Amino acid sequence: MEDVLPSGLLEICLLVGAPGERVRALLQGTQRRLKSLPPLDPEVLSVFVPPFISRDDLQVINAGNNLNKSKRRSFRKKKERPKIENAKSLNGEQKAPDPEDVTVPKDIDLIALPQLCFPGGLYISSESKEDHIHFLVFTDVCGNRTYGVVAQYYQSMQDGSSSSNGRGHWESAQTGKVPVCFVPFAVCVISRYPYFNALKDCLSCLLVQLRPFRDLDVEEHIKEFAAKLFLIPSPPPGPLHLVFNMKPLQIIIPSREDPDSPIIDLDLHLPLLCFKPEQVLQIMTCILTEQRIVFFSSDWALLTLVAECFMLYLHPLQWQHTFVPILSRQMLDFVMAPTSFLMGCHIDHFGEVSTEGEDLILINIDNGDITHSKMFEEELEIPDVPAQAAETFIKRVEALQLHFDLELCHLRASTDLGELQARRRAWQQKLNMDVQQTMLQLIVNIFREVKDHLNYEHRVFNSEEFLKTRAIGDQLFYKKVLETYMFHSFLKARLNRKMDAFARLDLSTQSEEDRRLMIEKMASKRVSAERKASRRMVISMPNLQDFKLPEGPIRNSSLRKVETGVAVRTPSKSITTFKIPEIHFPLMFQCVHSYYTDFFNHLSKAISTLPPENSAMLARYFYLRGLVSLMQGKLLNALSDFQNLEKTDLRIFPTDLVRKIVETLPRSERLQADRKPELKRLISRVMEKQREVLKVDDHVKNFELPKTHMQLDDFVKRIQESGIVRDIDTIHRLFDALTVGQQKQIDPETFRDFYNYWKETEAEAQEVNLPPAVIEHLDKNECVYKLSCSVKTNYGVGKIALTQKRLFLLTEGGHPGYVPIAAFRDIEDVKSTTVAFLLLRIPTLRIKTLSKKEVFEANLKTECDLWYLIVKEMWAGKKMAYDHKDPQYIQQALTNVLLMDAVVGALQSSKSIYAASKLSYFDRMKNEVPMMVPKTTAETLKHKINPSAGETFPQAIDVLLYTPGHLDPSERLDNAHPKLWCALNEGKVVVFDASTWSIQQHCFKMGRSKLTCMVMVEQSQVWIGSQDSIIYIINTHSMSCNKQLNDHRSDVTDIIVEKKNGTPSEAYSSSLDGTVIAWNISTLKVNRVFQLPCQNLTSIKLHNGQLWCCTRSCILVVSTHEFRPQMKIEHHLKDVCSSFLGFQLFPERDEVWVSYSRSSDLYIWNTKDLSSTPQKIHLQDCSEITCMIRVKNQLWVGSSGWLQGKSRGKIYVISAESKSVEKELVGHADVVKALCSAEDRYVLSGSGKEEGKIAIWKAG
Repeated sequence: MEDVLPSGLLEICLLVGAPGERVRALLQGTQRRLKSLPPLDPEVLSVFVPPFISRDDLQVINAGNNLNKSKRRSFRKKKERPKIENAKSLNGEQKAPDPEDVTVPKDIDLIALPQLCFPGGLYISSESKEDHIHFLVFTDVCGNRTYGVVAQYYQSMQDGSSSSNGRGHWESAQTGKVPVCFVPFAVCVISRYPYFNALKDCLSCLLVQLRPFRDLDVEEHIKEFAAKLFLIPSPPPGPLHLVFNMKPLQIIIPSREDPDSPIIDLDLHLPLLCFKPEQVLQIMTCILTEQRIVFFSSDWALLTLVAECFMLYLHPLQWQHTFVPILSRQMLDFVMAPTSFLMGCHIDHFGEVSTEGEDLILINIDNGDITHSKMFEEELEIPDVPAQAAETFIKRVEALQLHFDLELCHLRASTDLGELQARRRAWQQKLNMDVQQTMLQLIVNIFREVKDHLNYEHRVFNSEEFLKTRAIGDQLFYKKVLETYMFHSFLKARLNRKMDAFARLDLSTQSEEDRRLMIEKMASKRVSAERKASRRMVISMPNLQDFKLPEGPIRNSSLRKVETGVAVRTPSKSITTFKIPEIHFPLMFQCVHSYYTDFFNHLSKAISTLPPENSAMLARYFYLRGLVSLMQGKLLNALSDFQNLEKTDLRIFPTDLVRKIVETLPRSERLQADRKPELKRLISRVMEKQREVLKVDDHVKNFELPKTHMQLDDFVKRIQESGIVRDIDTIHRLFDALTVGQQKQIDPETFRDFYNYWKETEAEAQEVNLPPAVIEHLDKNECVYKLSCSVKTNYGVGKIALTQKRLFLLTEGGHPGYVPIAAFRDIEDVKSTTVAFLLLRIPTLRIKTLSKKEVFEANLKTECDLWYLIVKEMWAGKKMAYDHKDPQYIQQALTNVLLMDAVVGALQSSKSIYAASKLSYFDRMKNEVPMMVPKTTAETLKHKINPSAGETFPQAIDVLLYTPGHLDPSERLDNAHPKLWCALNEGKVVVFDASTWSIQQHCFKMGRSKLTCMVMVEQSQVWIGSQDSIIYIINTHSMSCNKQLNDHRSDVTDIIVEKKNGTPSEAYSSSLDGTVIAWNISTLKVNRVFQLPCQNLTSIKLHNGQLWCCTRSCILVVSTHEFRPQMKIEHHLKDVCSSFLGFQLFPERDEVWVSYSRSSDLYIWNTKDLSSTPQKIHLQDCSEITCMIRVKNQLWVGSSGWLQGKSRGKIYVISAESKSVEKELVGHADVVKALCSAEDRYVLSGSGKEEGKIAIWKAG
């Protein structure tokens, strides 16, 4: 069964020591002092490998179960077998003498293991010594780690017993031939999991139990101990820890925090006790730069624990080289390895290693020294951690409480061992979380801005540009780190948009300042007594009349200072413990069977008593019960429990385990599973996933300048890789500009000149140092993007400065000053002319503004033509942005201006200005196609946002959902903000913070199919329906999908929520095949299922206990409890040949408004008299109605229509009372595909893939 089941606490247990005959041979007849005796070679004396019950018993317990193919037994070394032969038999190369077929895990090296159990050598002692525990870590060729805990104890030769054959006794000392002595033995427990503290506690209990039996055979006791550990499962990730009794202690088995987090079962603060914070940073630098590192200590246990702590400090980065935290004296030559490694040696070998090894970092844990061995060529230079990150780290470490004794000062003395143990454990758990968060914050502060230099589509990292943005003193650190395998893997995770611990902390801390301002703003508001009495505060959308966005890209974004001084508070996470039943006789079949039965019953009781809202704990209990059923051979029960994880916590669903179970199901049980719909669907999904061969592209390219000529497609790719611009249309215009008057291809030299000029001007803009007197005239997010040469103007001599909002003159002299020229919105006219000076005509730029009578004139000379293009483009972009309420136009205009500048600088020819004019997109639009925004549209349109910003192409918006904000004392502040959810193509969802209209969550994916509907079922859940027939459930606090509903067999088309007394009670979902399912929102169980008599069900609505179902052929009304048909509307109109598209209810008017596909007409039925002819409303200049939404007493209809001879997205606002069109709104360049309402104050519309933007309209 080991091939299928996740490993339990124990993988293998060994007894290691010196064979009795060797000790006798060494001591026989000798009169030497014991201290002068040479060390003995330790050997494996006995091996205990699960399972521990007989083959026949296993056949009983696993009747019909094919999971268990192999058989393993405990065995002991036979004294008649020579050492090498036994070693071979232990590794399965020869048949062991035992009648049972014995196999040892293939990655356990029983030849080298004895040396590691006695790394300092096995010495016979004249006096007993205290029991000693140390820890081991093994790594196989694939990088998988196995962990060992070793307990050394001593037995006297006179009255102790241990053996070469497991039963042999030491000869008595009465003969006088053998002096009284104490011989060390070691019990080694090897596990797949790093349960250092738990296994240490277990071995400590074993040593206590062995004391009374030292005159007897200890093998059976160790075997029983190993059998018990084998029966203890590892808990699934999450808030559930397991507890079991190992007299006299209660053993805690901690779980990992989430599936991507490591198990932490050691004291993470140990390195902080051994080293100062500055030294910890030095060691972190050595690890991050992948040096050859050797730890030293006089304590073998500390070597592993400290090294393992540093491995955990790296998370989510991972050390990918050799990791051997303990080297025995026979293994010292390992430090001569030429590659990166992290190893550990006893302090006694410090001199030898430092003398013989080259280019080693030597770290003394005992005294905190960090030195290096002799250098082969030059002095080893270890750079410092970036200064700002280091400063924050040191402050946070100094604030940690690292001493438990200080925690006890004010508490009463504990009179109970269990109480003291629990108190210490709780303190350590909190400290571990604080240390974790501190180290993670350090990693985030070091690498936060890497993402600003990534191109996700082409998987390119521009390391050169990243290094340029680093402070001078930090560049050596980054140069070394960027070359490592560790950083390369980190880049892969970023390019895959992995939502790991790094990404979550980065996301949660990037807006700390915004949160602080929000708290202050909320605190300053006067709250009515009525609101004070409420636990929740509703946070509405902003008043968009007063709302402004920064109107330009932050070109210098990579140099923004990170507010690292803000301490991230680690929330106290609730942990539940589950007591595992007692295992009285783990070597007896009946007792093991009884243990599994009790375990199953305890879990079932816990499941039955938990409220359905506590889905996280339910998931853990289902997972464990599934494992227990699997151990009992009840495979269908196990599959049922694992299937429950889809509705409780999908993150811990064991896909590989379930697939193996399915593959080994006997035919009879497979037939039973196929008769159960939920199991049949589970099996189908799991096996389909196996057949889906998804090639994960995980390569990472470093940006390099091209070396060959480029056609258009290659040029597009290269420009996108460079990070200059991503928009395809803009790159096409750039290509035209750079190929003016030549063949349509670009040579490497032109590309290099353009790229270098772009980067040089970017660097110059970043280095502009404006005096405070100038900065106070600019807005908070305003930056200078271009400066002219020093020129003479009618406002004085100075440099013309361009920002995203204005032009101003930076006057020269002793005190540079600010002289306003024009805000782009105020420009009335721009001209390029010449003025006479002596016999010359000097090119001059003239700018006329609305607010000034005086015309600004600047003698720009050779720069005049370029500045003329620049100012006209910015002016046109600003006008477009204002008319269309779309700040992205300013960003696009600014990008065009910067590209013009780079084109002129790169070409340096007479055609450069003409080439640059190819990029004057907005100016050309203004002159060629003057598009006047209709007055009604301009008055109603408040703002536009782009969920596809930064993407190569715009993406169609399939569904929109607005969720109001609520503030609860238990919630984070960003969860309180209202949100706008946008479903894009291929299952992508983008979430905006609707209080600032900034993207809160970049694309996360719900499958790979088109999403069809979204609804907020309750405050913490958003349900999303998909064409893949799955309903995905998003937790709005964690912004992750941990649950899904799989009961539909066809495209999910709609989801609605029924509320009773304002509280959600039931949810209804529909699918294209005509199925309607009523869900219990708390338990996610199916309450009722109804199959409509017709298919092609597209939408449903709920009113007064009735469910209105729209199919393509009719609208059917059924009761919600019995699903009995009560009303039917069929289209029998002669002038309508198409099918129903959608409908809206106006029940207070006894009306249902219906639209048809490929039609521009609305039809209104009177629900009291369906036989009468419906009223018809024709929408003028409408090609096709696409969507509808009711807002108060109005119907908002999205469509594609015509304006000035062009196809545009149109919205018709129709009064339900007058049945007339009140407004025609034209705010989209493509069809309106989605509509949603925000508190009935605003309506949001999303357009098709030609535009891919969201418009925000004032309702009413």
